[in-house]
Amino acid sequence: MSVTASTIAVLDIDGTLIDSNYHHALAWYRALRSVGEVYPVWRLHRLIGMGGDQVVTAVGGEELERRVGDRAREQQGREVDELLEEMAPLPGARDLLVAVKERGHRLVLASSAQQRHVEVFLDRLDARDIVDDWTTSADVESSKPAPDLLQVALKKLGAPPDASSVMVGDSVWDVEAAKRAGMPAIVVRSGGFGDDELHKAGAIALYDTPGDLAKALDDTPLA
Repeated sequence: MSVTASTIAVLDIDGTLIDSNYHHALAWYRALRSVGEVYPVWRLHRLIGMGGDQVVTAVGGEELERRVGDRAREQQGREVDELLEEMAPLPGARDLLVAVKERGHRLVLASSAQQRHVEVFLDRLDARDIVDDWTTSADVESSKPAPDLLQVALKKLGAPPDASSVMVGDSVWDVEAAKRAGMPAIVVRSGGFGDDELHKAGAIALYDTPGDLAKALDDTPLA
């Protein structure tokens, strides 16, 4: 499968390139517990990949959001700070970035993570000289599964919303956001979602790791 070299690869960084999903679930558990609310970690894990501005409402409704949302988010950020040292690149993550660029595509990392966390991830991947640009939570008001983050990522490169683009993510929320933005979505399984639900959400292909995708890139729209 081949496309023009003007294709833009929009890659999620937090959870797709960096092994961080389960750390985020634990951080949310600790943050909510700090404000007197306890939810099973498995329920929180199911929401990872959704923007942090939506997690509290998703797990406990609008009343919980009004009562503890801001405090929980602030604490979640601090909990992530404590776990950053344990977050490492997934197998082949940097190889994937290099493989995309070697094929002549433009590359932007789309993340709604806090800027200080994204900075750490960029350093862990040694990605600053590879990627064309990246986003953080400061760039968007509405996060995934809304398409805004992906649209902002395209704008970072001066591309129109209908530019030829492909999303690489790890969750059903990534796939939903890509669908709303009119992008095909490729998924790595690091999000912990089942193949059936990822396909149902609209994923066009699944791979175990970024490295596996890098090796199979010529079989994808990023050939």
